[in-house]
Amino acid sequence: MINVTKPFLPPIEEYEKYLKGIWGRVWLTNNGPLVNELEMTLKEYLKVNHFLYLNNGTIAIQIAIKALGLKGEIITTPFSYVATTSSIVWEGCTPVFADIDPLTLNIDPTKIEAAITDKTSAILATHVYGNPCDIDAIAAIAQKHNLKVIYDAAHCFGTKYKGKSVFAYGDVTTASFHATKVFHTIEGGGVFTNDPELLKTMSLMRNFGHNGPDRFEGVGINGKNSEFHAAMGIVNLKWADKILESRRAQSERYDKKLSGLNVSRIKYDPNDFNYSYYPIIFETEAQTLKAIEKLHANWIYPRRYFYPSLNSLKYVNAVEMPVSESICKRVICLPLYYELANEEIDFVSGVLMTGNS
Repeated sequence: MINVTKPFLPPIEEYEKYLKGIWGRVWLTNNGPLVNELEMTLKEYLKVNHFLYLNNGTIAIQIAIKALGLKGEIITTPFSYVATTSSIVWEGCTPVFADIDPLTLNIDPTKIEAAITDKTSAILATHVYGNPCDIDAIAAIAQKHNLKVIYDAAHCFGTKYKGKSVFAYGDVTTASFHATKVFHTIEGGGVFTNDPELLKTMSLMRNFGHNGPDRFEGVGINGKNSEFHAAMGIVNLKWADKILESRRAQSERYDKKLSGLNVSRIKYDPNDFNYSYYPIIFETEAQTLKAIEKLHANWIYPRRYFYPSLNSLKYVNAVEMPVSESICKRVICLPLYYELANEEIDFVSGVLMTGNS
């Protein structure tokens, strides 16, 4: 069986060394020393100013919305994982969709301005598959209309934009460190910002609003993460460069093996991309479903990622998003993970190429 992804696990002895320290300290959570170490090493590795480690990427979006005091409408993409939209709704705001660029699959900046109303407070954009949005264009629109910008960068570990980490942009950028991501802490996430006061606000929010044992500064939530999760992150960070290099090589092998397949690929800059996924886009949904059927028959399990288009969710205002709706029906992500062997890539490619004309 070849699944769409498989979590990376380092040599167990590397992780066990940190477990012994946890047992000795008996400090399991509540901003422990390993959480602090992970925050410091990640900031250094990513070359960013401020970062808070959280328990998942969804809480990260919710805290960002709350900390920025957003109300009313938030313009967002219909092509993302459901958490991007559900977090907006969960925080009492209204998602307003702007369609995507058919080449990058990111939110189309030319569609954003038409969606702005007097109720708009922010733009929440996803860097799809680790492919950065047109950050400059979004920043210009936000500045013109006095809007906040949040980036959902769940896929973006290792991604850059104009030479800097993609996490360095926006009022807040959120990350997911879930087990399936390029870099993971089993479960986990984070928020990045260049604003120290905003960082302080989010730091209070992640721990119930505690500002001392018996003082509370506003409404908070339990967004903390444990020493066990931080330990996995510290160990995995040592493997990050090797993981990123392997995904590039695997993707390039797919490119060669599938060069005759009648599919398209997303538009991206190889210097700014982290190869977190390998999406292919068929011409029709019928071709997509036929390919999935062939793969399943050979114990290969791709994913229709993302499907369905988020503007079709039952709890949002119904609106047509023709590009996103079309892409959702025609895109699949092929298996891609650290332990995926060249022979397996060749096998997946061979199944797809069988009968291709």
